[in-house]
Amino acid sequence: MAGARQETRAEPAMADREIVISRVIDAPRELVFEAFTEVRHLSRWWGPEGFTTTTRSFEFREGGEWDFVLHGPDGTDYQEWISWTEIAPPERIALLHGEYRGDPNAFESVLTFAPDGAATRIEMRTVFPTKELRDEAVEKYHAIEGGRQTLSNLAAYVTETVRKGIED
Repeated sequence: MAGARQETRAEPAMADREIVISRVIDAPRELVFEAFTEVRHLSRWWGPEGFTTTTRSFEFREGGEWDFVLHGPDGTDYQEWISWTEIAPPERIALLHGEYRGDPNAFESVLTFAPDGAATRIEMRTVFPTKELRDEAVEKYHAIEGGRQTLSNLAAYVTETVRKGIED
């Protein structure tokens, strides 16, 4: 996509438990941030390429939850649960992501939205409870590539749909 740049890096201090993915999206940060605030937006772009989302419940507020199923292109369903732990529009969202409420293997993600000229730099910093869980996410579930694809889907959605004002 023209105008989109992405990077992947890990900081040395937590490199063994962390994945950091960033991308510049050619849209104002308020629009990029808004794509996270309503399920009608999230369900149109969330997840890696070929995945679809079915939401069971959604409440975007601190302490609110998103209970959903990711449907893989091979027909596999993945039970997913997110709790929003911090929301600071339009700069930051922190969340806890697992398979279900109370999942001991849940990981924490912080998304930051920073102006980059007329575009927005989004950074997704994910910290896993252990190095082993991070390695499993990378090796078994292709978390780095999946994260890149998810941000690519977000970029396409925001720049091609929301920005043009073609909303439901």
